[in-house]
Amino acid sequence: MADETITLYEAIGGERTVRALTRRFYELMDTLPEASNCRAIHPPDLSGSENKFTEYLIGYLGGPPIYVEKHGHPMLRRRHFVAPIGATERDEWLLCFRRAMNETIENPKLREIIWTPIERLAFHMQNHEEQRP
Repeated sequence: MADETITLYEAIGGERTVRALTRRFYELMDTLPEASNCRAIHPPDLSGSENKFTEYLIGYLGGPPIYVEKHGHPMLRRRHFVAPIGATERDEWLLCFRRAMNETIENPKLREIIWTPIERLAFHMQNHEEQRP
């Protein structure tokens, strides 16, 4: 009997869960006062961002490569370079992602597996040093 391996995408519940995660992520970003700096560097209408992030996460977690098929290689850092992402914005983004993940992915072990590379990605996206008075 061969070992059956499933992806994180399948383990968390597939597209339904990824959509719930990204929907909650952007709801939190849009409403939490402690995420206001991160929200400020996003467009007024978050629907396009939510759709692209959903497509990206589906592929990132091992599902179909929808994002790549539609938009090509993610080149995330380059695509985000127009927005000043400092430690504050990074940490606010991570706050929203952690809360959304905790609310939408039941299994704590799966959340832990997902968190480490997501946190590393957020640090990689930082492109701006904070200016202190």
